[in-house]
This record gives sequence, structure tokens and C-alpha cells, in this order.
Amino acid sequence: MITATNLKILTKISVNVTREIHHSCKVLVIGGGTGGCSMAAKLSNKFDTSPNHVIVLEPSEVHYYQPMFTLIGGGLKKFESSKKPMAAVLPKKAQWIKDSAMSFQPESNKVVTSNGDTIEYQLMIVAMGLQLYWDKIPGLIDGLKNPDSQVCSIYAPETVTEVFKKIERTSKGSAVFTFPNTPVKCPGAPQKIVYLAEDYWSKKNKRNDIEVIYNTSLPVIFGVKKYADALWEVCKTRNIEVNTQTCLTEVKGDDKEAIFVDLKNPDNKFTQKYSFLHVTPPMGPPDILREHTSLTNEAGFLSVDPKTLQHTKYKNIYGLGDCTSTPNSKTMAAIASQSKVLYDNIMNDLAGKKSKSEYNGYASCPLVTAPGKCILAEFDYNLQPRETFPVDQKNEYWAMFIMKKDFFPFLYWNFMLKGRWNGPELIRKCLSIFKFNK
Repeated sequence: MITATNLKILTKISVNVTREIHHSCKVLVIGGGTGGCSMAAKLSNKFDTSPNHVIVLEPSEVHYYQPMFTLIGGGLKKFESSKKPMAAVLPKKAQWIKDSAMSFQPESNKVVTSNGDTIEYQLMIVAMGLQLYWDKIPGLIDGLKNPDSQVCSIYAPETVTEVFKKIERTSKGSAVFTFPNTPVKCPGAPQKIVYLAEDYWSKKNKRNDIEVIYNTSLPVIFGVKKYADALWEVCKTRNIEVNTQTCLTEVKGDDKEAIFVDLKNPDNKFTQKYSFLHVTPPMGPPDILREHTSLTNEAGFLSVDPKTLQHTKYKNIYGLGDCTSTPNSKTMAAIASQSKVLYDNIMNDLAGKKSKSEYNGYASCPLVTAPGKCILAEFDYNLQPRETFPVDQKNEYWAMFIMKKDFFPFLYWNFMLKGRWNGPELIRKCLSIFKFNK
């Protein structure tokens, strides 16, 4: 006789058995973010019959367009417009396994998930993004949770909705913005929120009572000199204090104090009182990737050839986006250009041909300096401008702002995530005859 208790036991046993499943596929994509979703879309059109199909391993139910977080923090976009269900953006022809990687077994071409399932692949693409290390700054998590501490960050969906509220509440004192001593996703964002907040306070006639300070761990305000010169001028004109090689080490939310270290002289620590504190948290490769040292470099990033994006040891593994060792700026635009190179090289690999396409390090950063103003920075591995439009892109343009605010999100949802956008290279070639004479 099957009782209710026995039925529960049988159901539990059945669930446990079904969780220990063996999957196999042509291509396994680790991560359903920008890079993973784009590559899955490109490849699932080519491989769509099991077991020669594409599997995406991704635990999240929601996909965020993270470049919009800056505009949300500045009060220019609604949070709801930055997200869609993961099921709505992943390609229908790909198999989505809602789980995360727990163990990589590259010697046997397998990945074990946190539920104990095994996925065997012919090729694997690792696109896991960056992990935010909030806990590496003592007091930061408590500060973010405390509504009275005036600590905020645009870097997570859980925190970005509080940023503009705290900008609005600030009426005097020191407003401090930080950049950590680590790689970060969208390295222009920590200063874009500075410009948007400063503009808001100016328009609300609060600016004379608020000191605006940008403390960056970098030795420069921006890595490409052409745009750095323009940004220094923006800061000078708007009386924004910029301190380079200055790193946040602790937050004392109850006292509204931030502790910084001078990276030029690490023994020199100082306390900054604030009325508003925007923190860009330290970032790095995901812990699970860092733990598998056969796949990574010394810093824990997936070790790939910077041109072909193929793993330096395992030739059937490729990397894409922020989790890789490529020394480019970690932006959405970089992923778009990488995806074309990666697709071409994977197709050549499967056809037994030598990889021919090479990634040149292209990245783009739309540096919003105010509502209606934007410097569109585009550059390569050598930190040399690689601009698309026939204008001097170091200048602030309304058209570039509209692209950032409205066109790029449209492009992202309707083309990039569907594998139909490979970056602006073709547009650049078409517009080259009109090129601004630098």
C-alpha cells in the first residue's frame, strides 16, 4: 500500500535520481550573460539537433542589460527597462540548464553542475563574467544595507535602485565616488555616475554646498590619453576633484567615514568624511573559475590567446568577455567584437582549419558627462583611438548620448543577444571616407 509518507519518499528519490543526469552537446556555453547569450544564439542556429546542439549553463532567471545601470542611477532610466526573463533572451534552439558549474574536468571534456549533473561537450565557451567582491571592503555591505548611511552603488541590480534616491537626498557636504584597485566591468561607469550626480545637484542649486570628489585607484582618469585629456577638462570646468591612485579600504557607515590608502605610499591612510558615498566594488574572476588553476592565469582569469580567444592549453575551450585574460577594457562593445572572432574560429576549428580571425582589443565606452552629453570613446589593445564616426569623438555630443540612452539598448535586445551584431567594424569602414581629420 502506498501511503502519503511513502509517496513523498518515492518522489524525493525520483527527484534525486533525475538530477544526476548526463548531458552531451556539441557546444557548452558557461554563462547566460551578454557573451554567453550572444554566442549561444550564433551557434544554436548552426547546431540545433541533440546531441549535436548547444547547451547554456546559467543559474539566473533574469537577464540584465547592465550598461543601463549608470543611467538608472542618474535618474534617466527606469529599472524595469534593464531586465528581461532569462527564458526570453536565451535562444530557443539551445538547451538551457538552470544550474551553475561546480567542477571543470577539461581532460575528459566534462563539467559537473552544482546539482551533480554531468555535461559532456565537444567544445566549451566560458563566459562567466566578473564577480563582485563586496566583502573585500570592510563595512561596505553594512553600509549598503543601512538606509541612513548614504552608501550606494550602481553595480548590482539589488543596489542600483537606491542610487538616485540618495543623490536626491544629498544637499551638502562631500560626495565621494570610488574606483577600486582591480579590473572592473565598464571602467567608465564609476566616473559617469559622478558627472550625472554633479549635473543633478547643479540643476537643483545644491552644487555650491556639495564638494564632489572622485577617488580612483588608477594612475590616470582614463586609459586613452585623447579621452583622458577631454575628461580632465570636464572635471576642471565643473570643479570636480580627482585623486588618482587613491583606493577605498573601509567604510564606516554609522559615522559616514570612508578610509582610503594612497597607493603611491601605502603607509599613508586617511579618513574622508562624506554625506554621499558611491562605491565601485572590487571585482575579479568567479571563485569557481579561480579554483581551477589548470584553466586560469595567476590572477584567476581564464587563460586564452588574446587574439584568437582560444585557451592556451585546451584547444577545444574558448573564452569570451570579462572572465578572460585578454587585456582589453571589459565592456559590452568588446564582447560584440570578440563574438565575431570567436564564431569564425570555432567554425574553422570544427572544420579542421587553422584559426584565422583575430581580435584587436576593440572596446567602446560611451562616457556620459551629463544628460544630453556624451564622449564616445573607442580604442584597441594599444589604447589607441579606433573611432567609428566622422567627427572628433573626444567632444561631448548630444547624438552620442541618444545612442547610449536609446539606440544601444534597442541594439542589445534585438540584435546582439540574437547573435546578429558583431560590432561597428563594417559601419566604420563605410564611414571612413568621411573621417574627421585628426
